[in-house]
Amino acid sequence: MRFGVIGSGSWATALAKVLTDNNHPVNWWIRHESAIRHIQARHHNPQYLHSVYFDTNLLSMSTSVPDIVAASDCLVVAVPSAYTAETLATLDKKALEGKLVLSAIKGILPEQNLLLNDYLVQEFNFDKANYFTVMGPCHAEEVAAEKLSYLTFSGLDETRTREIASYFSTDYLNTVINQDVYGVQFAAILKNIYALGAGIAHGLEYGDNFLSVLIANCADEMAGFLQKVGIRHIEVGIHSGSEDPISHKKSANYAASVYLGDLLVTCYSLYSRNRTFGNMIGKGYSVKSAQLEMNMVAEGYNASKCIYLINKEIGAEMPIADMVYRILWENVKAEDGFKQIEPYLV
Repeated sequence: MRFGVIGSGSWATALAKVLTDNNHPVNWWIRHESAIRHIQARHHNPQYLHSVYFDTNLLSMSTSVPDIVAASDCLVVAVPSAYTAETLATLDKKALEGKLVLSAIKGILPEQNLLLNDYLVQEFNFDKANYFTVMGPCHAEEVAAEKLSYLTFSGLDETRTREIASYFSTDYLNTVINQDVYGVQFAAILKNIYALGAGIAHGLEYGDNFLSVLIANCADEMAGFLQKVGIRHIEVGIHSGSEDPISHKKSANYAASVYLGDLLVTCYSLYSRNRTFGNMIGKGYSVKSAQLEMNMVAEGYNASKCIYLINKEIGAEMPIADMVYRILWENVKAEDGFKQIEPYLV
């Protein structure tokens, strides 16, 4: 299978590393020609994950999205959600026919307020059976350092999902598969919003005791939203399938890893850009100042507005996500927002 990676940020770089570590050639779309020249000359991304060195014989890099798409069987889309539509705009409406798309996006396309799979169906008449996702719990920095991590691959076609996952399996990456395409995407979006909230709380100098209660309530709030949009099998401790007859391993519980695990690591980890962004807001930075200071995209910022709008139709009880939205988009002071939320936490 010929892989094309769309994007050159930290997550795209980490996924390109995994594929080339497994000796798979990669067609890589990189926005700037100067970055391509740097990788060709010095074998690492000039802006992200400097410790990752590539065998450039396995890389075919281009600034042309159509060229990368044409040369690839499976497209790993790993650009920030805010720039996804713009990045794909140069494609012909039939360019994705027969292609597989593996989404590594943990956000909603903000202008359209759509998940990537729904956007592809709308714009390219894309076959949903050819759409897959790769989610955490996983930080690019730890993949770069080859620290044991777990990736969850989702797709409607279990056989094809397992095949795609096999290309990313290494001695430092374990892979899990499921068919929960919508659930894992919404969970990834929500955990970024909640990580912003955890960061704000840290910036306001709340302690670990409060943070533990806040994040536990975030998990409960997330489950309520997922149930409202029709997602099932999201309870920790519930294993819907039978155990493996040889290994006696229990069937996977996706709530424990891709839902709860990703929420925890994003809320607590110092690598989390959403937590970092929220921490700045809690310390008094304006949204604009925090964005300029980070020079990286915190997906939870746009996602907080998108989920707020979606939930107007869904009607889930989401006081924490609503509070994060109001702090970021309606200029509610962080300390006032948290004072209002304290009575809701149990």
